[in-house]
Amino acid sequence: MKRLSLFAAATAAIALYSGPALADTPEEVAEAALEAAPVWDGHNDVPIQLRGRFENRISEFDFENTMETGPEHSEGRTMHTDLARLREGKVGAQFWSVYVTAALSEPEAVQAVIEQIDVTKRLIDRYPGDLALALTADDVERAVGEGRIASLLGMEGGHSIGSSLGVLRQTYALGARYMTLTHSKNTPWADSATDAPAHDGLTDFGKDVIREMNRLGMLVDLSHVSEATMHDALDVATAPVIFSHSGVRAINGHARNVPDSVLERLPENGGIVMVVALPGFLNEDARQWFGNRQAEKARLEALWAGQPTEVESRLAAWDEANPLPLATIGDMADHIDHVRAIAGIDAIGIGADYDGMPTGPVGMEDVSGYPLLFTELARRGYTQEELEKISFRNMMRVMRAAEATKASMASMDPIETVMPRD
Repeated sequence: MKRLSLFAAATAAIALYSGPALADTPEEVAEAALEAAPVWDGHNDVPIQLRGRFENRISEFDFENTMETGPEHSEGRTMHTDLARLREGKVGAQFWSVYVTAALSEPEAVQAVIEQIDVTKRLIDRYPGDLALALTADDVERAVGEGRIASLLGMEGGHSIGSSLGVLRQTYALGARYMTLTHSKNTPWADSATDAPAHDGLTDFGKDVIREMNRLGMLVDLSHVSEATMHDALDVATAPVIFSHSGVRAINGHARNVPDSVLERLPENGGIVMVVALPGFLNEDARQWFGNRQAEKARLEALWAGQPTEVESRLAAWDEANPLPLATIGDMADHIDHVRAIAGIDAIGIGADYDGMPTGPVGMEDVSGYPLLFTELARRGYTQEELEKISFRNMMRVMRAAEATKASMASMDPIETVMPRD
């Protein structure tokens, strides 16, 4: 009996001391999560790179490897995205942004966004073994099951519909599955986060845009819009909204980020914040640096009016003396932590904004870096189930909810409201 007791004690001791060593490491938890639920990213700007770098002529564009795109294009910056790095980054689904600049007139924007939808579809068609156009949640599920990257289209900026619900319906018919209500400027019916308020949120027509998007099954994207517009959209929406690429304002005060007043409303709506990787939206010191640099440039231009060479040399000296603070993966994880604290785990997604910014944070400079973010989250105590929600399952739930809303409104006629003209 004594011998048996000693054996039991020894066994217990071994279990006690070997337990932590046998536990999954953060790397293993992240790997298992991304194997089960690969990243569904909310925003990637490859389409505008195709327009800006190659004038949408892609017959000789090699999407297998874009590492040589830097020297001749875009101020020497190498593209962040290609098929090899998407695989390395464990990306299973991607919203490709069919963005066009808000500087275009509405008629020009309508033409340009159709061209961007066209070039994105052509890119997807060129790589059928790797990419699959996805129009529904079932399409996404099927593509991921086949080992292909589900490719969805997202319109960035309501200027692209030319204040026309008819155009909105036709872009949906062409494949667009979300629309960001504004970009950097107001539309005639919605206020942007980075423009002087003109409507105190949404106009009556803007609220009809939300209703028609819900009827179509088109996701309402509130990245880039003002706080008032966010609240107006949440007041009207009957389907979950998304923030396709935003941070949180409590950590970084940029107007593009989501305030707590909105985060607090997300659980009732069912929407998600797809957390961005853009350093200036993540790291508050970096945001302050950009503001200080802009102020210094304005000061130099006032002091050295008509002497651009002098301004340039003095600004270069300021840059050397004041290096840009670097954003880290930890900064991005901090934003995720905050969304979780205010809105809950079901309100988190990922929308990095690659190829729409100079670089991602250190360690996540391009699309290959997602596993490091998920490892950091696992290190902070996120479970595999929670990581799967963040990487994929929350966005799948939102898309299925939007489709369910569409089904519930199937008997409703298209809205025929016309935007009032001055």
